[in-house]
Amino acid sequence: MRVFDRIDHVGVAVQEIDSALELWRDGFKLDVAHREIVEDQGVEAVLLNVGENHIELLAPLGPDTPVGKFLAKRGPGMHHIAYQVPDIEATLQQLAEAGLPLIDKTPRVGIGGALVAFLEPKGTGRVLTEIVQPADGEGH
Repeated sequence: MRVFDRIDHVGVAVQEIDSALELWRDGFKLDVAHREIVEDQGVEAVLLNVGENHIELLAPLGPDTPVGKFLAKRGPGMHHIAYQVPDIEATLQQLAEAGLPLIDKTPRVGIGGALVAFLEPKGTGRVLTEIVQPADGEGH
């Protein structure tokens, strides 16, 4: 049985949202679907529509946040890939049983009220992987 339904979004770390929107919204002509500050993750996030999927721009709220540390170490660019699932708790159990290391053993609330959880890059080919159960059940 397949673990993931579809790609939900690709996360891109940026220094500052409004500057990044000059490229993604104005240059690439992508529509902004949602903009939000997610305090517990230390980011300002913007979802941009790309067909049925999204690009998620992530700007740190400070240098000691996960995205702030990522930018200091690697600079702007792709941060993570997120896959949509219908039942995040069942998916986390399935991934744990398969021996994949989890950052989040229980889901937390992400942008737009979605439930999210991250997997350790050391177990996913060095790609930070997020799983998303949308709040509305149909996608962001």
